[in-house]
Amino acid sequence: MKNTIYTTIGASNHSGTARKEHDFYATYPEAIDRLFEVEKFPDTIWEPACGMGHLSKRMIELGKKVHSTDLINRGYGTGGVDFLKATENPYGAVITNPPYKIALEFIEKALDISDEGTKIAMFLKLTFLEGKRRKPFFRDNPPRKIHVFSSCASVAKDGDFTAIPNNGNAIAYAWFVWEKGYKGETVVDWIN
Repeated sequence: MKNTIYTTIGASNHSGTARKEHDFYATYPEAIDRLFEVEKFPDTIWEPACGMGHLSKRMIELGKKVHSTDLINRGYGTGGVDFLKATENPYGAVITNPPYKIALEFIEKALDISDEGTKIAMFLKLTFLEGKRRKPFFRDNPPRKIHVFSSCASVAKDGDFTAIPNNGNAIAYAWFVWEKGYKGETVVDWIN
């Protein structure tokens, strides 16, 4: 019973099934639509954990030039590119669903290699707000906005959206948006 409760709330360390190697859980492409309805981004974007291209393809459909890379070659973008080893960001804004277990490292890297004022948007579980290790990071690097999904946002293990139940899942997600150099208060709002 205990594992069932943890699994329902998305605590994968208590799940009866193993996490995917390299933490590959694809984001439903319409999550980009929700983000673009509330945030403006430049025409050029880097998607550094592109997986099978779900978010990248949708951003391209919406008129963006997207540089898609990933550590693993999943048949889309440029594989074999370790974002955590990048020394510069030549592409502009960064938008991705990072591997959750190294999401903080992804955010720190994006902020480190980007120019002042660059927007960085990460699709994350709302529970990302928790944690002693993340508290000082948030204090020093407050997101400008956190856009919480008011209805279920879906992710798909191995990029297989057909395996998701019709009622979605019980995990709450949000778009966390940083702007390099921003030190003000974080605004939280809700999106569909």
